[in-house]
Amino acid sequence: MSVVVIGLNHRSMPLELFERLTIEDGRLPKALKDVVSRTSVSEAVVLSTCNRTEVYAVAEKFHGAYADIRNFLAETAYIAPEDFADHLYVHYDREAIRHLFTVTAGLDSAVVGEAEILGQVRQAWVKAKDEEATGPILNLLFRHAIEVGKRARTDTDIARGTASVSFAAVEMAADALGSLESKRVLVLGAGDMGEGMAVALASAGVASIEVANRTWDRAAQLAERVDGEAVRLSDLPRALADVDVLLTSTGATSIMLEHADLEPIVAARNGRPLLVVDIAVPRDIDPSVAELPGVTLLDMHDLRRFAQAGVQEREREVQAVESIVVDEVDRFVEARSGRAAAPLVAQLHGRAEALRRSELERFRSRLGTLDPRQQAAVEALTKGLIAKILHEPTVKLKETAGTPKGERLAEALRDIYDIE
Repeated sequence: MSVVVIGLNHRSMPLELFERLTIEDGRLPKALKDVVSRTSVSEAVVLSTCNRTEVYAVAEKFHGAYADIRNFLAETAYIAPEDFADHLYVHYDREAIRHLFTVTAGLDSAVVGEAEILGQVRQAWVKAKDEEATGPILNLLFRHAIEVGKRARTDTDIARGTASVSFAAVEMAADALGSLESKRVLVLGAGDMGEGMAVALASAGVASIEVANRTWDRAAQLAERVDGEAVRLSDLPRALADVDVLLTSTGATSIMLEHADLEPIVAARNGRPLLVVDIAVPRDIDPSVAELPGVTLLDMHDLRRFAQAGVQEREREVQAVESIVVDEVDRFVEARSGRAAAPLVAQLHGRAEALRRSELERFRSRLGTLDPRQQAAVEALTKGLIAKILHEPTVKLKETAGTPKGERLAEALRDIYDIE
C-alpha cells in the first residue's frame, strides 16, 4: 500500500473551473465516506481550501486509486472527468509526503508562509478522523506534517510580514487605493477569512468597518471585536451605497451579489468609485460586476500576483524552509520504514529462535555430557549463526519497507518461514 495525493490548485487550472471543484465543510462528511468506499482507497483525507482541493489517500493499487479519486471529484462536482483530468497533479509515496510537508510549511500557498494553511490541514485531518476515514498510515503522516509546519515557522522567518491570505487581501486593497486611511469598508463574511480581514483593517487606519454575515450573532461579535458595526444582509444595498471598499469571503456555494444587484447601487453612488476585493472560492461576486462604471474588482488571481511580488524578499527563508522539508521527509521515511518493518522483523526473529530452541531440544541427549561452559558456548554459537543469517534480510526489509519491492520481499519471507 502506498500514499498518493491527487488534486488541483490555484496554479493548475482556471479559477472558473477550480471553484466548481471545491468541497465545502458541510459536504465533507459525505465526501469522505464516499472516497474511502472506493475499491482501491483504504484511507483518505480531503483538503479543500481557497487555493487547493486535494485527496490524500492510502492506495491499494495506484492506477485504481487514481481512477477512483478522479471519478470521486467528477461526481462530487458534476463535471465530466475529461473536463479537468488534464489539470490534475499526482504525487506518489515520497513525493506525496514531500508535497504535504511543502503545503503545511506554507511554500505552496498563494501567500508564501501564510499561517492559515496549517490550521486548514489540521482541520481536514481531524474531520477525516472523526469520519473514521483515516488509519495508522495517514494519521502518522499528518501528525508529522503538522510538526513540519510548526518547525518551518519557528526555525525560519517565512511567516514574517504578510502571513495570511486575509491580511494580504487588505494589503492589496491598500495598494490599489494608495492607502486605506479614512476609507469606509464593508466586510462580507465573518468566518475565518472575514475575521482575518476585519482584524487587519482595524489597524489600517480606516474610517469605519461594517460586517455583514448570514448569521447575525457572528457578524455582531466580529463587529464588536474590531469596534465596527454589524449590518444585516437585507441592509447591504444601503451599506454598499456609502462605503469605499467591499472585502468579501463567505462560504456561500453560489454568487452573493449579481450584476443586477449592484447596478442600481452603483448608479446611486453618483460616480464615486468602489473597490471590491473578492477572495472567496467559489466567488461571491459576479465577475461581470467589473464592467460597471467606477467599480474595480479584484479576486484570487489578482491576490496571487500581488503576493508573488513579495516572495523575492523572502527567498532566503524559502530556501531554509525547503531544506527543512527535505530533512523532515528523510526523517519520516526512515521512521516509517522502521515501523513498517518492525512487526515482520520481530516475527522473523521469533520464528528463527523457535527453530533454534527446537533443534537444541532435539539434540539435548547428545549435549547432556557438556559442562556448563561448553553448553554456554553452544548457546552463543547458535544465536550468533541465527543473527548472521537474518542480518541481511532484516536490513533489506527496513530499507524497502513501504515500497512495492518491500512488499514483495515481505511476502516472500512470510511464505518461506510460514509467518502469518
